[in-house]
Amino acid sequence: MSKEKFTVTAALPYANGPLHLGHVAGVYLPSDIFVRFLRMNGHDVAFICGSDEHGAAITLRAKKEGITPQEIVDKYNGIIGKAFKDFDISFDIFHRTSAEIHHETAQDFFKVLDEKGHFTKETSEQYFDEEFQQFLADRYITGTCPNCGHEEAYGDQCENCGSALSPTDLKHPKSTLSGKTPVMKSTSHWYLPMERHEDWLKSWIKEGKLDGIQQHDASKWRNQVIGQCMSWIDNGLRPRAMTRDLDWGVKVPVEGGDGKVLYVWLDAPIGYISATKQWAKDNGKKWEDYWTGDRKLVHFIGKDNIVFHAIIFPILLKAHEGFVLPDNVPAYEFLNLEGDKFSTSRNWAVWLHEYIESYPDKIDELKYTLTAIAPETKDSEFTWKEFQTRVNSELADILGNFVNRALVLTQKYYAGAVPSIGTLTEQDKEVLAEMEAIPSRISKLIYTYKLREAQAEAMNLARLGNKYLADTEPWKLVKDEANAERVQTIMNIALQITANLSIVLQPFLPSTAAKLSEFIDLKSTTWERAGKADLLASGHLTSKPSILFQKIEDELVNNEVEKLNATKQADSLFEPQKDETSFDDFMKMDIRLGTILEAEKVKKADKLLKLLVDTGLDKRTIVSGIAEHYTPEEVIGKTVSVLMNLAPRKIRGVESQGMILMAENADGELSFISPEKGFEAGSGIR
Repeated sequence: MSKEKFTVTAALPYANGPLHLGHVAGVYLPSDIFVRFLRMNGHDVAFICGSDEHGAAITLRAKKEGITPQEIVDKYNGIIGKAFKDFDISFDIFHRTSAEIHHETAQDFFKVLDEKGHFTKETSEQYFDEEFQQFLADRYITGTCPNCGHEEAYGDQCENCGSALSPTDLKHPKSTLSGKTPVMKSTSHWYLPMERHEDWLKSWIKEGKLDGIQQHDASKWRNQVIGQCMSWIDNGLRPRAMTRDLDWGVKVPVEGGDGKVLYVWLDAPIGYISATKQWAKDNGKKWEDYWTGDRKLVHFIGKDNIVFHAIIFPILLKAHEGFVLPDNVPAYEFLNLEGDKFSTSRNWAVWLHEYIESYPDKIDELKYTLTAIAPETKDSEFTWKEFQTRVNSELADILGNFVNRALVLTQKYYAGAVPSIGTLTEQDKEVLAEMEAIPSRISKLIYTYKLREAQAEAMNLARLGNKYLADTEPWKLVKDEANAERVQTIMNIALQITANLSIVLQPFLPSTAAKLSEFIDLKSTTWERAGKADLLASGHLTSKPSILFQKIEDELVNNEVEKLNATKQADSLFEPQKDETSFDDFMKMDIRLGTILEAEKVKKADKLLKLLVDTGLDKRTIVSGIAEHYTPEEVIGKTVSVLMNLAPRKIRGVESQGMILMAENADGELSFISPEKGFEAGSGIR
């Protein structure tokens, strides 16, 4: 039976910053799992990615760092590419859109669409920064999102709610260059009239049909993908500019295109095609075989890229003619971090390259955790505490414990040789039947893009083995020679489970699976062998295992959380929280309301006022450093908060018998702390 062919793409990361765990969990790890599984099942598959090196985000970063856009993309392409390699993401090619072959491919694509009449050229009013004398691309404009009210939405999308936007949709727009409100000015651009494509898009997205012919299984598409696309279509598609007034990017290759580049969401997806061209050229293949004919195209993306991959790019592919359209667009929701959203601007992130530098021996541990919490259908959250729990309670205590027991006992009882299997009990038969069933369940889940559940099923095989050994207790049975055959059977089954784990874990934990294969000396095998009870023949030699997973100590968790909290504090406008105090210490403080009766400046002290305060118990003198914020006339009659039992001390020759408590904002301004009701002097504060 012939196998289906796949071209799998992972969203091109912007080369304007490193990767964080949100990117990994929502695009690159799931696509890698899917592709590894396809390869094990004999599919012809190309796994394509590369850095997106154009667009306003790159030029913004370059301006911020005071270097050229080329220097920016070279820097981050290197960081991102190395992180992918070190994290063992198995791309067939990781390319870049600054490559000459990409510029040629994108320009040819644009010219074909232009010649076929799929663009309209229109003059329109667009935002212009008068101070910088520059038209503003979408990412050069921020403002309030009309959908969720987020005040830092970009001109092309809101990263808070995921809505795709146009610059004119924003409320209170401002230029990111000057910080000022831009003006509208006329400019000409090539537009894609998307409204012409509404009818076929509806049928293709909702039913998987194109011109009445079934193209894909719409039931496999995630609800949030279909929902977001249909919301866009039902609201009426509008023409979208396919060119921009910028000097960084793929130059518009037709007459009148001087000073203009291709819109990044035309440019970037074509990067999948140009990367395939380069890979095919390097490997003696025909790139057309991976973008035409009987082939499934699958885009792994984050939810903020749904519209571009499920509406705009399919329109471009169909308009060009001859290209396959996406068979699926498995978009992921957002991964949050320790109760907050990942934020590059606030440095609230766990950066992939930094994690690898710190914990190079814990790659599979991170892969397992990120897949276990993957935001497939709703937002999820990464916490260091859960990372610790997943590694310790699942990888170490279940998977690692089972494998270690099975192999160590084999070394101890049989010098590492696989024992013969004898008469099977009903318990044995049930265990073997479950072992045989698990791989098919994993397959079904992966083919329907439910990778989180698929990994859980793979771990269920380890749970099965762990429970089997715990229930049968061969270490007790072996003490009686009469149980020799029974112990051999138990250990044979445990070793067959171990061998099967080395297969089913390959897509999810490739390094761990390789270690297992080495322990049992099982050469690389295909998925078709998974579930078999004869993977290891009687007498086959296994080796002494090493510990698969070291447990995560509290120190690691505490250090990482402290590092994040330090980042948050550095981003805060206010001083950090002071050291913890006890309730008893707090109760020693006597804080009451007082009324200022008299006030005058302290001589030769610009910051000090001498106050006479009625505390309800007495009238006392207090010296307060508020003269830069209040005049004596302003404070007379004010109700204030007074720390009564502070030891008296002389300040500029005046004995102060307490302290006025004040609120201070981030700008250093002071304000009295007064009750909202008319409480009298002497009222306690607690």
